[in-house]
Amino acid sequence: MLNVTVIGGSGYTGGEVLRILSSHPGARVVHVVSRTHAGKPVGEVFPNLRQCCEAVFCEPDPSRYLPDTDVVFCCAPHGTAMGIAREIVGKAKLIDLGPDFRFRDPAVFEEWYGKPHEAPELAQEAVYGLVELHASEIKSAGIVGNPGCYPTCSVLALAPLLAYGLIDPESVVIDAKSGVSGAGRSPGLAYHFPEVNDSIRPYGIPGHRHTPEIEQELSRLAGRQVKCSFSPHLVPMTRGILVTCYARLLGWPEVGSDRAGAAGSRDIRDTGDIIALYREYYEFRPFVRVLGPGELPHTKAVYGSNFCDVTARVDPRTGRVIAMAAIDNLVKGAAGQAVQNMNVMFGLDERTGLYAPGLYP
Repeated sequence: MLNVTVIGGSGYTGGEVLRILSSHPGARVVHVVSRTHAGKPVGEVFPNLRQCCEAVFCEPDPSRYLPDTDVVFCCAPHGTAMGIAREIVGKAKLIDLGPDFRFRDPAVFEEWYGKPHEAPELAQEAVYGLVELHASEIKSAGIVGNPGCYPTCSVLALAPLLAYGLIDPESVVIDAKSGVSGAGRSPGLAYHFPEVNDSIRPYGIPGHRHTPEIEQELSRLAGRQVKCSFSPHLVPMTRGILVTCYARLLGWPEVGSDRAGAAGSRDIRDTGDIIALYREYYEFRPFVRVLGPGELPHTKAVYGSNFCDVTARVDPRTGRVIAMAAIDNLVKGAAGQAVQNMNVMFGLDERTGLYAPGLYP
């Protein structure tokens, strides 16, 4: 049985980690760290966890929580994990749900998050925790940078197309929509019900902080630098992310040509070929569900689950492919993915404690 400490356990992602681990057969929560709620039972802060999580919030004192901990989940704001990582490494494994260890180059973190990296040597050793792409590296990792919600959905939508060299890496456009829980639990005017309800708004355009994370992973898949246009939007729902991605198919005839099309290194002539390619690519990835020609992703189908529903369509009129994916931003986009990483790091089946349908309707 793995002993787990959750740092920053009073936010939405921390609460989801606690919820998922409350029924995990191979792990138990022994410490939940929160300076603001120290001394309170977890059930007072998360009423859904009453009688399911008996832990009491404690102060952030490593000498108290590290001696009996196998793995630490850091769900605190950016900058927290890198400040405590050196103290944790060698005593326990660390899964950071923030951005501190997502970038192989610490200078990228410093540029986009506006502060120097406090543990650059550990950032270079850390593994990016997208199991669908990096499972073999995650198995032996001491630190995992859990991917962001938008990058998870965007990269899974586009990965087969770049891995097989089917699209122009300079043509990628990502339109993303997220529920309000993605903004966290702290109150703010922009997330006040009268402000959010009946409204969809773009934000962070251009230059959202998830952009370099998406580009890092797409570039690794393509084997060359990828720059994308990423446009996130806030929509009036609690959970869920839907991304719709556009890119030009390589080898496709110019618009107006009467030649038959065939894209890239594979013979891609229509939507059926694309879907077959996605099914081949994700055949052994249990949390990616590739939808057929008559199905499209929607957030309700993944609500509360660790699944990513993905599909793609060829638009022969424009010579473009449209890739789509949906996840629950708090589960596959955060806490569920973190537990999936824990499973892989400790040699468990990656589905352990996670392989269950979401809530519907």
